Amino acid sequence: MVRAAIDELPTEIVRARVAVGAIFFVNGLVLASWLPHIPAVKAAHAISDGQLGLILLCMAVGALLALPVAGFLVGRLGSRLMTSATALALCAALPLPLLAPRVEALGLVLVLFGAANATLDVSMNAQAVAVEARWGRAIMSSFHGLFSLGGLAGAALAGVAMAAGMGDVPHVVVTALACVTAVLGCLPFLLPSPAAAGGPGPVFARPRGALLALGALAFCGLIAEGAMGDWSAVYLHDTLGSSPALASAGFAACSLAMAVGRFTGDGLVRRYGAARVLRVSSTVAAAGLVGALLVGTPAGGVVGFGLVGLGVANVVPILFSAAGRVPGTEPGVGIAAVATTGYFGFLVGPPVIGMVADVTGLRVALGIVAGLCAFIAAASNALDVASGAAESRAVA
Repeated sequence: MVRAAIDELPTEIVRARVAVGAIFFVNGLVLASWLPHIPAVKAAHAISDGQLGLILLCMAVGALLALPVAGFLVGRLGSRLMTSATALALCAALPLPLLAPRVEALGLVLVLFGAANATLDVSMNAQAVAVEARWGRAIMSSFHGLFSLGGLAGAALAGVAMAAGMGDVPHVVVTALACVTAVLGCLPFLLPSPAAAGGPGPVFARPRGALLALGALAFCGLIAEGAMGDWSAVYLHDTLGSSPALASAGFAACSLAMAVGRFTGDGLVRRYGAARVLRVSSTVAAAGLVGALLVGTPAGGVVGFGLVGLGVANVVPILFSAAGRVPGTEPGVGIAAVATTGYFGFLVGPPVIGMVADVTGLRVALGIVAGLCAFIAAASNALDVASGAAESRAVA
Protein backbone atom coordinates (compact mmCIF):
# COMPACT_ATOMS: atom_id res chain seq x y z
CA MET A 1 0.00 0.00 0.00
CA VAL A 2 2.77 2.42 0.99
CA ARG A 3 4.91 1.26 -1.95
CA ALA A 4 2.04 1.99 -4.33
CA ALA A 5 1.50 5.43 -2.81
CA ILE A 6 5.19 6.29 -3.28
CA ASP A 7 5.13 5.08 -6.87
CA GLU A 8 2.33 7.55 -7.59
CA LEU A 9 4.37 10.53 -6.36
CA PRO A 10 6.38 12.65 -8.81
CA THR A 11 9.99 11.56 -9.06
CA GLU A 12 11.28 14.96 -7.97
CA ILE A 13 9.40 14.71 -4.66
CA VAL A 14 10.84 11.27 -3.92
CA ARG A 15 14.32 12.52 -4.76
CA ALA A 16 13.77 15.61 -2.62
CA ARG A 17 12.83 13.48 0.36
CA VAL A 18 15.98 11.38 -0.05
CA ALA A 19 18.12 14.50 -0.45
CA VAL A 20 16.71 16.29 2.58
CA GLY A 21 16.98 13.11 4.64
CA ALA A 22 20.63 12.78 3.63
CA ILE A 23 21.33 16.33 4.80
CA PHE A 24 19.71 15.59 8.17
CA PHE A 25 21.96 12.51 8.39
CA VAL A 26 25.07 14.54 7.51
CA ASN A 27 24.15 17.17 10.10
CA GLY A 28 24.04 14.56 12.85
CA LEU A 29 27.23 12.92 11.60
CA VAL A 30 29.19 16.20 11.57
CA LEU A 31 28.17 17.12 15.13
CA ALA A 32 28.96 13.63 16.43
CA SER A 33 32.34 13.69 14.67
CA TRP A 34 33.38 16.80 16.61
CA LEU A 35 32.36 15.69 20.11
CA PRO A 36 34.93 12.86 20.59
CA HIS A 37 37.76 15.33 19.96
CA ILE A 38 36.82 17.72 22.77
CA PRO A 39 39.33 16.12 25.19
CA ALA A 40 42.11 16.60 22.61
CA VAL A 41 41.16 20.27 22.21
CA LYS A 42 41.13 20.69 26.00
CA ALA A 43 44.61 19.17 26.26
CA ALA A 44 45.99 21.16 23.33
CA HIS A 45 45.04 24.47 24.94
CA ALA A 46 45.80 23.33 28.52
CA ILE A 47 42.49 24.63 29.84
CA SER A 48 40.59 23.59 32.97
CA ASP A 49 37.18 21.94 33.10
CA GLY A 50 35.60 25.27 33.97
CA GLN A 51 37.29 27.04 31.08
CA LEU A 52 36.25 24.23 28.76
CA GLY A 53 32.65 24.65 29.87
CA LEU A 54 32.78 28.34 28.97
CA ILE A 55 34.41 27.58 25.62
CA LEU A 56 31.78 24.99 24.75
CA LEU A 57 29.10 27.52 25.68
CA CYS A 58 30.29 29.56 22.67
CA MET A 59 28.60 27.08 20.34
CA ALA A 60 25.26 27.59 22.09
CA VAL A 61 25.78 31.37 22.01
CA GLY A 62 26.36 31.19 18.26
CA ALA A 63 23.15 29.23 17.83
CA LEU A 64 21.10 31.69 19.87
CA LEU A 65 22.56 34.64 17.96
CA ALA A 66 21.83 33.04 14.59
CA LEU A 67 18.33 31.69 15.18
CA PRO A 68 16.50 35.05 15.27
CA VAL A 69 17.76 35.90 11.75
CA ALA A 70 17.74 32.37 10.33
CA GLY A 71 14.00 32.42 9.66
CA PHE A 72 14.29 35.81 7.95
CA LEU A 73 17.07 34.57 5.68
CA VAL A 74 15.12 31.44 4.79
CA GLY A 75 12.09 33.58 3.96
CA ARG A 76 14.10 36.09 1.91
CA LEU A 77 16.48 33.73 0.12
CA GLY A 78 14.54 30.44 0.17
CA SER A 79 15.15 27.26 2.13
CA ARG A 80 16.88 25.57 -0.82
CA LEU A 81 19.63 28.19 -1.06
CA MET A 82 20.01 28.49 2.72
CA THR A 83 20.11 24.71 3.22
CA SER A 84 22.75 24.42 0.52
CA ALA A 85 24.93 27.23 1.87
CA THR A 86 24.74 26.33 5.55
CA ALA A 87 25.18 22.57 5.02
CA LEU A 88 28.40 23.21 3.11
CA ALA A 89 29.52 25.78 5.69
CA LEU A 90 28.95 23.38 8.58
CA CYS A 91 30.88 20.58 6.89
CA ALA A 92 33.75 22.91 6.01
CA ALA A 93 33.86 24.22 9.60
CA LEU A 94 34.29 20.77 11.17
CA PRO A 95 38.13 20.81 11.24
CA LEU A 96 38.40 24.42 12.43
CA PRO A 97 38.11 23.83 16.23
CA LEU A 98 41.08 21.45 16.07
CA LEU A 99 43.09 23.91 13.99
CA ALA A 100 42.44 26.98 16.16
CA PRO A 101 45.85 28.26 17.39
CA ARG A 102 44.58 30.05 20.50
CA VAL A 103 41.71 29.79 22.95
CA GLU A 104 40.23 33.06 21.67
CA ALA A 105 40.20 31.70 18.14
CA LEU A 106 38.65 28.46 19.38
CA GLY A 107 35.80 30.39 21.00
CA LEU A 108 35.18 32.38 17.81
CA VAL A 109 35.24 29.22 15.68
CA LEU A 110 32.70 27.54 17.95
CA VAL A 111 30.42 30.59 17.76
CA LEU A 112 30.51 30.30 13.97
CA PHE A 113 30.08 26.51 14.15
CA GLY A 114 27.01 26.90 16.36
CA ALA A 115 25.57 29.63 14.13
CA ALA A 116 26.00 27.49 11.01
CA ASN A 117 24.39 24.49 12.70
CA ALA A 118 21.42 26.50 13.99
CA THR A 119 20.80 28.15 10.62
CA LEU A 120 21.01 24.77 8.90
CA ASP A 121 18.54 23.41 11.45
CA VAL A 122 15.95 26.02 10.48
CA SER A 123 16.70 25.77 6.75
CA MET A 124 16.54 21.99 6.42
CA ASN A 125 13.41 21.82 8.59
CA ALA A 126 11.77 24.37 6.28
CA GLN A 127 12.75 22.13 3.35
CA ALA A 128 11.33 19.15 5.24
CA VAL A 129 8.03 20.99 5.80
CA ALA A 130 7.85 21.69 2.05
CA VAL A 131 8.56 18.06 1.19
CA GLU A 132 6.02 16.87 3.76
CA ALA A 133 3.36 19.14 2.25
CA ARG A 134 4.01 17.76 -1.26
CA TRP A 135 4.24 14.18 0.06
CA GLY A 136 0.75 14.41 1.52
CA ARG A 137 1.63 12.37 4.64
CA ALA A 138 3.38 13.01 7.94
CA ILE A 139 7.09 12.30 7.36
CA MET A 140 8.84 14.86 9.57
CA SER A 141 9.86 12.37 12.26
CA SER A 142 11.75 10.24 9.74
CA PHE A 143 13.98 13.21 8.90
CA HIS A 144 14.84 13.68 12.56
CA GLY A 145 15.37 9.94 12.85
CA LEU A 146 18.03 10.23 10.16
CA PHE A 147 19.67 13.01 12.18
CA SER A 148 19.82 10.66 15.18
CA LEU A 149 21.14 7.86 12.97
CA GLY A 150 23.80 10.22 11.60
CA GLY A 151 24.85 11.00 15.16
CA LEU A 152 25.22 7.32 15.98
CA ALA A 153 27.18 6.76 12.74
CA GLY A 154 29.44 9.74 13.39
CA ALA A 155 30.25 8.61 16.92
CA ALA A 156 30.91 5.04 15.76
CA LEU A 157 33.15 6.11 12.88
CA ALA A 158 35.09 8.45 15.17
CA GLY A 159 35.60 5.61 17.62
CA VAL A 160 36.87 3.32 14.86
CA ALA A 161 39.20 6.00 13.53
CA MET A 162 40.64 6.74 16.97
CA ALA A 163 41.04 3.04 17.76
CA ALA A 164 42.92 2.60 14.48
CA GLY A 165 45.36 5.34 15.47
CA MET A 166 44.10 7.95 13.03
CA GLY A 167 45.02 11.45 14.18
CA ASP A 168 42.39 13.94 15.31
CA VAL A 169 42.96 16.43 12.49
CA PRO A 170 43.13 13.81 9.69
CA HIS A 171 39.87 12.29 10.96
CA VAL A 172 37.91 15.54 10.89
CA VAL A 173 39.41 16.61 7.56
CA VAL A 174 38.50 13.31 5.88
CA THR A 175 35.04 13.41 7.44
CA ALA A 176 34.51 17.01 6.30
CA LEU A 177 35.53 16.20 2.72
CA ALA A 178 33.24 13.16 2.63
CA CYS A 179 30.33 15.19 4.01
CA VAL A 180 30.89 18.05 1.56
CA THR A 181 30.84 15.52 -1.29
CA ALA A 182 27.61 13.99 0.01
CA VAL A 183 25.94 17.40 0.40
CA LEU A 184 26.97 18.47 -3.11
CA GLY A 185 25.33 15.33 -4.46
CA CYS A 186 22.07 16.21 -2.67
CA LEU A 187 21.75 19.88 -3.61
CA PRO A 188 20.31 19.47 -7.14
CA PHE A 189 17.36 17.52 -5.72
CA LEU A 190 16.21 19.98 -3.05
CA LEU A 191 12.82 21.57 -3.67
CA PRO A 192 12.89 25.02 -5.27
CA SER A 193 11.91 27.66 -2.73
CA PRO A 194 11.99 31.15 -4.19
CA ALA A 195 12.25 34.17 -1.95
CA ALA A 196 8.97 35.24 -0.41
CA ALA A 197 6.96 37.73 -2.43
CA GLY A 198 6.07 41.14 -1.09
CA GLY A 199 7.94 43.60 1.09
CA PRO A 200 10.43 42.74 3.74
CA GLY A 201 9.00 40.62 6.53
CA PRO A 202 10.02 40.50 10.15
CA VAL A 203 13.50 39.26 10.94
CA PHE A 204 12.13 37.29 13.86
CA ALA A 205 8.62 36.34 14.90
CA ARG A 206 8.36 36.90 18.64
CA PRO A 207 6.65 33.79 19.99
CA ARG A 208 3.05 34.72 20.75
CA GLY A 209 -0.26 32.98 20.44
CA ALA A 210 0.23 29.67 18.64
CA LEU A 211 4.00 30.08 18.35
CA LEU A 212 4.29 30.86 22.05
CA ALA A 213 2.39 27.66 22.91
CA LEU A 214 4.56 25.57 20.59
CA GLY A 215 7.71 27.28 21.89
CA ALA A 216 6.77 26.51 25.50
CA LEU A 217 6.39 22.82 24.65
CA ALA A 218 9.70 22.84 22.74
CA PHE A 219 11.34 24.49 25.76
CA CYS A 220 10.16 21.66 28.02
CA GLY A 221 11.01 18.93 25.51
CA LEU A 222 14.55 20.13 24.89
CA ILE A 223 15.20 20.53 28.62
CA ALA A 224 14.35 16.83 28.92
CA GLU A 225 16.52 15.94 25.93
CA GLY A 226 19.46 17.97 27.27
CA ALA A 227 19.05 16.49 30.74
CA MET A 228 19.50 12.99 29.36
CA GLY A 229 22.71 13.97 27.61
CA ASP A 230 24.26 15.74 30.59
CA TRP A 231 22.86 13.98 33.64
CA SER A 232 21.86 10.38 32.87
CA ALA A 233 25.40 9.02 33.25
CA VAL A 234 25.99 11.16 36.35
CA TYR A 235 22.81 9.83 37.96
CA LEU A 236 23.65 6.21 37.19
CA HIS A 237 27.26 6.51 38.35
CA ASP A 238 27.13 8.92 41.29
CA THR A 239 23.64 8.34 42.66
CA LEU A 240 23.18 4.63 41.91
CA GLY A 241 26.84 3.58 42.03
CA SER A 242 27.00 1.88 38.65
CA SER A 243 30.23 1.28 36.74
CA PRO A 244 31.35 3.85 34.15
CA ALA A 245 30.48 1.44 31.34
CA LEU A 246 26.95 0.88 32.63
CA ALA A 247 26.56 4.59 33.32
CA SER A 248 27.28 5.35 29.66
CA ALA A 249 24.62 2.81 28.67
CA GLY A 250 21.93 5.14 30.01
CA PHE A 251 22.44 7.76 27.32
CA ALA A 252 23.11 5.07 24.71
CA ALA A 253 19.71 3.52 25.50
CA CYS A 254 18.11 6.96 25.31
CA SER A 255 19.73 7.70 21.93
CA LEU A 256 18.83 4.36 20.38
CA ALA A 257 15.25 4.57 21.61
CA MET A 258 15.01 8.10 20.27
CA ALA A 259 16.11 6.95 16.82
CA VAL A 260 13.58 4.10 16.87
CA GLY A 261 10.85 6.46 18.04
CA ARG A 262 11.53 8.92 15.25
CA PHE A 263 11.47 6.28 12.52
CA THR A 264 8.11 4.99 13.78
CA GLY A 265 6.66 8.39 14.65
CA ASP A 266 5.34 9.30 11.21
CA GLY A 267 3.16 6.20 11.02
CA LEU A 268 1.77 6.92 14.46
CA VAL A 269 1.02 10.54 13.55
CA ARG A 270 -0.76 9.47 10.37
CA ARG A 271 -2.86 6.95 12.27
CA TYR A 272 -3.62 8.75 15.51
CA GLY A 273 -2.91 12.43 14.89
CA ALA A 274 -0.05 14.63 16.06
CA ALA A 275 -1.69 15.86 19.27
CA ARG A 276 -2.47 12.35 20.50
CA VAL A 277 1.03 11.07 19.68
CA LEU A 278 2.55 14.05 21.50
CA ARG A 279 0.32 13.42 24.52
CA VAL A 280 1.02 9.69 24.77
CA SER A 281 4.74 9.89 24.00
CA SER A 282 5.41 12.64 26.54
CA THR A 283 3.46 10.60 29.10
CA VAL A 284 5.78 7.67 28.34
CA ALA A 285 8.78 9.97 28.87
CA ALA A 286 7.43 11.20 32.21
CA ALA A 287 6.60 7.68 33.38
CA GLY A 288 9.97 6.33 32.24
CA LEU A 289 11.89 9.01 34.11
CA VAL A 290 9.79 8.59 37.26
CA GLY A 291 10.40 4.86 37.04
CA ALA A 292 14.15 5.36 36.64
CA LEU A 293 14.17 7.59 39.73
CA LEU A 294 11.99 5.35 41.91
CA VAL A 295 13.34 1.90 41.06
CA GLY A 296 16.78 2.86 42.29
CA THR A 297 18.82 0.25 40.39
CA PRO A 298 21.23 0.84 37.49
CA ALA A 299 19.38 -1.58 35.21
CA GLY A 300 16.07 0.11 35.98
CA GLY A 301 17.69 3.47 35.32
CA VAL A 302 18.92 2.37 31.89
CA VAL A 303 15.44 1.09 30.97
CA GLY A 304 13.83 4.25 32.28
CA PHE A 305 16.18 6.51 30.34
CA GLY A 306 15.45 4.47 27.23
CA LEU A 307 11.74 5.18 27.73
CA VAL A 308 12.54 8.89 28.06
CA GLY A 309 14.33 8.77 24.71
CA LEU A 310 11.38 6.97 23.14
CA GLY A 311 8.97 9.49 24.63
CA VAL A 312 10.76 12.70 23.64
CA ALA A 313 11.77 11.40 20.20
CA ASN A 314 8.88 13.01 18.34
CA VAL A 315 8.41 16.15 20.40
CA VAL A 316 10.69 18.35 18.27
CA PRO A 317 9.64 16.90 14.87
CA ILE A 318 5.95 17.36 15.68
CA LEU A 319 6.41 20.88 17.04
CA PHE A 320 8.65 22.03 14.18
CA SER A 321 6.20 20.62 11.65
CA ALA A 322 3.36 22.51 13.33
CA ALA A 323 5.45 25.72 13.53
CA GLY A 324 6.10 25.53 9.79
CA ARG A 325 2.36 25.41 9.11
CA VAL A 326 1.11 28.23 11.37
CA PRO A 327 -1.24 30.34 9.21
CA GLY A 328 0.11 33.76 8.31
CA THR A 329 3.72 32.96 9.23
CA GLU A 330 6.56 32.03 6.87
CA PRO A 331 7.67 28.44 7.62
CA GLY A 332 11.26 29.45 8.29
CA VAL A 333 10.24 32.29 10.60
CA GLY A 334 7.83 30.07 12.56
CA ILE A 335 10.38 27.29 12.94
CA ALA A 336 13.06 29.77 14.01
CA ALA A 337 10.77 31.28 16.67
CA VAL A 338 9.96 27.89 18.18
CA ALA A 339 13.54 26.65 17.80
CA THR A 340 14.94 29.69 19.61
CA THR A 341 12.67 29.08 22.59
CA GLY A 342 13.44 25.37 22.55
CA TYR A 343 17.20 25.78 22.28
CA PHE A 344 17.10 28.23 25.17
CA GLY A 345 15.69 25.38 27.25
CA PHE A 346 18.38 23.04 25.91
CA LEU A 347 20.99 25.62 26.97
CA VAL A 348 19.77 26.61 30.42
CA GLY A 349 18.12 23.35 31.47
CA PRO A 350 21.18 21.25 32.38
CA PRO A 351 22.88 24.00 34.46
CA VAL A 352 19.63 24.70 36.31
CA ILE A 353 19.26 20.99 37.04
CA GLY A 354 22.76 21.06 38.49
CA MET A 355 21.97 24.00 40.74
CA VAL A 356 18.76 22.38 41.95
CA ALA A 357 20.62 19.12 42.52
CA ASP A 358 23.12 20.90 44.78
CA VAL A 359 20.24 21.88 47.05
CA THR A 360 17.83 18.95 46.81
CA GLY A 361 19.76 16.08 45.25
CA LEU A 362 19.85 14.88 41.65
CA ARG A 363 16.85 12.57 42.05
CA VAL A 364 14.58 15.50 42.94
CA ALA A 365 16.08 17.71 40.24
CA LEU A 366 15.40 15.09 37.55
CA GLY A 367 11.92 14.69 38.99
CA ILE A 368 11.27 18.27 37.85
CA VAL A 369 12.16 17.17 34.32
CA ALA A 370 9.57 14.40 34.60
CA GLY A 371 7.06 17.09 35.57
CA LEU A 372 7.93 19.07 32.43
CA CYS A 373 7.27 15.97 30.30
CA ALA A 374 3.90 15.61 32.02
CA PHE A 375 3.20 19.28 31.23
CA ILE A 376 3.79 18.57 27.53
CA ALA A 377 1.21 15.79 27.71
CA ALA A 378 -1.31 18.05 29.45
CA ALA A 379 -0.78 20.90 26.95
CA SER A 380 -0.62 18.81 23.77
CA ASN A 381 -3.82 20.42 22.46
CA ALA A 382 -1.65 23.44 21.65
CA LEU A 383 -1.15 21.73 18.29
CA ASP A 384 -4.82 22.27 17.55
CA VAL A 385 -4.44 25.94 18.46
CA ALA A 386 -1.45 26.25 16.13
CA SER A 387 -2.83 24.72 12.96
CA GLY A 388 -6.42 23.70 13.58
CA ALA A 389 -7.80 20.27 14.34
CA ALA A 390 -8.01 19.39 10.68
CA GLU A 391 -4.28 19.94 10.16
CA SER A 392 -3.22 18.19 13.35
CA ARG A 393 -5.12 15.06 12.36
CA ALA A 394 -3.28 13.46 9.45
CA VAL A 395 -5.14 11.12 7.15
CA ALA A 396 -3.61 7.71 6.68
